[in-house]
Amino acid sequence: MREFKRAWEAGDIDALVRLLAADATAVSDGGGRVRSVQRPVVGAERIVRSLVLLQDAFRGHTILEATVNGQPGLISRRDGATVAVYAFEVAGEAITRIWAVRNPDKLRAWTVAPVSGDGPAA
Repeated sequence: MREFKRAWEAGDIDALVRLLAADATAVSDGGGRVRSVQRPVVGAERIVRSLVLLQDAFRGHTILEATVNGQPGLISRRDGATVAVYAFEVAGEAITRIWAVRNPDKLRAWTVAPVSGDGPAA
C-alpha cells in the first residue's frame, strides 16, 4: 500500500501500472450521493487513467494506510471527515482488485474509526 500511495500522490503513472495486475478490476460505490464510476473499470491502464483524473479532486486530502475489511487499504480524509475508503486485493506482488467506497452514508463510522487495524466494515 505504501508504494501505491506514494505513486498515486506523485502521479507516477508507470509505477501505478506496475503495481496493478494487467487484468485488475476497480469498483466504486457512491450510493447515488456522490460521483463514482457506475461500472467496473477493468485493466491496469484504464484504472490508472481513472486514478489520475481523481488526483485534482483529492488534492488537499490526507491519505492514510489502513486495514479495510481485512484487506490492505487506504482512507482519504479531508478536514477530519473520511471521504473515501479503498480496499485492495493483492495476489503475489500485484493488486488485482480495488473496492472504493465514497457513499457518505457508509463512511460516517470511518470518520472516527482508528486507522490501524480493522476499521468498520465498508
